[in-house]
Parts: sequence; structure tokens; C-alpha cells
Amino acid sequence: MISVEQLTIKVGSFSLSDISFEIPDGEYGMLMGKTGCGKTTLLEAICGLRQVSAGKIIIDGIDVTQRRPAERNIGFLPQDIALFDSMNVYDHLAFALRIKKWKRQQINERVNELAGSLQISHLLKRKPQGLSGGERQRVALGRALALRPSVLCLDEPLSTLDDETYNDVVDLMKTACRKHKITTLHISHRNSEAALLGDHLFELNDGEVSKREILKKSAQTEISGGA
Repeated sequence: MISVEQLTIKVGSFSLSDISFEIPDGEYGMLMGKTGCGKTTLLEAICGLRQVSAGKIIIDGIDVTQRRPAERNIGFLPQDIALFDSMNVYDHLAFALRIKKWKRQQINERVNELAGSLQISHLLKRKPQGLSGGERQRVALGRALALRPSVLCLDEPLSTLDDETYNDVVDLMKTACRKHKITTLHISHRNSEAALLGDHLFELNDGEVSKREILKKSAQTEISGGA
């Protein structure tokens, strides 16, 4: 569960005030809004990457407002993916596990489990420079899921993918989040993504979050027409 209660965030001259919304356990929330409205700032605050001035962030019933990012049990996939050129796919999937000092056998088992479910087992020795956009996205998603987080935060994870890869990754994300009952907050500009993935749709506009209806019938039309 993600619950944001009267949250205030200030970044330089920009601010968001009294932001409140909730995504129930295991459900998929979409956050939309115009460029520059503060979507990424809000997402980063939930992950602990932005300091908040007031309000609360509740994850699975626990107030994490003052906790460090690593203490929030949140998987985060940034918009730029942020893969390291010097690390192969195995090392990316193992990165958080090594930080948490998992045993070598546990790491190997978890990496192989992730790689199998994400269909990237054949890429474990490859580095990011040789991967396609869809493959890079799968690696980044696997890294975010490595520690089995209860919450997943995604910042426009599908924005750079071509149509064929886009549909494959949408199916993958839907399956992964539903199967493991991960509460998800996903930033997007596309109504089609909300239609395909979302249980809840929120719009950030003029510093306020409002809940909107998801128009499921529009999904295939928008994908066919492009974005």
C-alpha cells in the first residue's frame, strides 16, 4: 500500500503542497500530468530521494517519511534507466543483493530466477552497450525487483520503446506486478498505458492530485495511433 498524506515538497522555487492519494495493496496506480508539473519530484519523494517539508508517506502501514531510501522496501526504476557501462547484466541484477550482503549462492539463485522470469538469461554476461532498448528495460526492471520490494515506483519506463518492444514490456510488467502483488506507482504521458496497466489513475495538475476514471476501451486505439 502507498498512502501519501498532505505532503509538501519544496525544490528551489518549485513546490507541491498538501498532496494526498492512496494506492491499495497489490494494485497498480498511474500518475499523469503535464511536463514540469512535479510528477518525478513526487515519485522521488516517495522513494526517499527528495526531502519533504510536511506530511506523511506511508508504505504498507508504516510511516517511512524520515527513513532512508534503502529502508523503505521500494524498487525504483528511473526514467534514464541508469545502467552502468562497466557492469554486465548479472552484476546489475546482483547489485542490491551484494549491498545487503546476501550469500553468494543466494545471489546466484535470485539472479537466475529474475533472469528467467524476465527472459534475459542469455544476456547475463553482456554489458549495456550491446543491448536493445527492450533488453535494457528488462535489466533495469530486474534490478528494481531484486530485493522483492512490496512497492515499485516507475518513472516513464516505456517512453523510449518502439511499438513491438513496448507491447512486450507492458505484458512483462503487468505479469510481474500482478504475480507478486507489488503495489505500483507508474508515471506516464500515455492514456494507453493507464488503460493497459492501471487500477487507479491520478492526475497532477496545478499542484493538486485528482483521481480520474480509466478508459479501458481506449487502449488498443491509442497504441495503434501512436503517441
